[in-house]
Amino acid sequence: MKQTWRWFGPEDPVPLHYASHAGATGIVTALHHFYRGEAWPLTEVLKRRDEIAAAGLDWSVVESIPTHTSIKLRTGPYRRYIDAWIDSLAAIAKAGVKTLCYNFMPVVDWVRTDLAFRLPSTGYAVRFDALDFAAYDLFILQRPGAEAGYAEDRIAAARTRFQQMTPEFIERLERTLIGGISASEASYTRASMRAAIAQFDGVTAEDLRGNLLAFLREVGPVAAELGIRLAIHPDDPPWPLYGLPRIVSTAGDLRSILNGYDSAVNGLTFCAGSLGSRADNDLVAMAREFGPRIHFLHLRQVQRQHGGSFYESEHLSGSSDMLGLIRAMLEEERRRARAGQSDWEIPMRPDHGHLLGDDIGKPGNAGYSFVGRLKGLAELRGAICGLQYAASELRPNAVEEAGHG
Repeated sequence: MKQTWRWFGPEDPVPLHYASHAGATGIVTALHHFYRGEAWPLTEVLKRRDEIAAAGLDWSVVESIPTHTSIKLRTGPYRRYIDAWIDSLAAIAKAGVKTLCYNFMPVVDWVRTDLAFRLPSTGYAVRFDALDFAAYDLFILQRPGAEAGYAEDRIAAARTRFQQMTPEFIERLERTLIGGISASEASYTRASMRAAIAQFDGVTAEDLRGNLLAFLREVGPVAAELGIRLAIHPDDPPWPLYGLPRIVSTAGDLRSILNGYDSAVNGLTFCAGSLGSRADNDLVAMAREFGPRIHFLHLRQVQRQHGGSFYESEHLSGSSDMLGLIRAMLEEERRRARAGQSDWEIPMRPDHGHLLGDDIGKPGNAGYSFVGRLKGLAELRGAICGLQYAASELRPNAVEEAGHG
């Protein structure tokens, strides 16, 4: 697997060359200063590529070109924004990037309620507390019609939780949920959040899926011509939030997307943490079924808790079979190599590392500190080497190769 590292550009508190310290050879990044759906200027894309190359690394994956709300709704100026998306595709192709991770989540991207959950190790992780979220949605945001999305016992429990919240806790929770979470450029007030959600009133999961497939039928042929693989990211968490439909959450969802636009260019970012937040997602079975269409891997792990809550756990231990998933993906790589595919190697990155050691107290993006991800990548690298050895795939110098690309 191609070992990569998420970098948020020149403003990232973790310097670019630290990726090499961690043993990564590829960078996953985007032009984070262009996030409203406008086309990425070629000069800016090439500048970013050259920054990465100057550090002795390569730009392996774009994550992500933003998908404007009008595209998801297929209303208003959506045609202009699709054209801008295609222009950005052409720019990254000229920069030599062959894999694009993107998402189709309405209004919000990945959602957590706590960006500093204290672990038994005394380190910190990001966490989603389902009851805190319900209390916010129902009694703080006061989203119209929110009660219809919750069972009576959950509403009662959320009311009790809300009554126990201090003003300081509410302020922190709101800042985390709508004030602009880590790696997100968007932020909302309560009024603007309610307005953004209201744009999707009456939009069903079937409607949103249809809009996604229409979008793919327009951008897919262009991506194929440019030699770019499209890799949709799962919903995180993988169930509806704020009454909004989510359509990249289950094996059935993935099947519908891949079959709905049946082209090798239309593939997946297989995020183990996102999909693993649902107990009914069998990650190993999904990896085996969808392996040929998996273009990018996020190897992270969550610990599921009662009632839909979860937190980011150690990379190799949690609620999902990470070793089984890695084994399945190594088998897929061997299948591709035997078939003569030039793109047999799948880029992967550690994700949502713990906040550890002297990173605690430093400025940074929650889940994207240096030490926690370095630890995660090292653990994943060790697991990969061990599984390769067990499968009798260890070649001379393979351990050294595993650490350096």
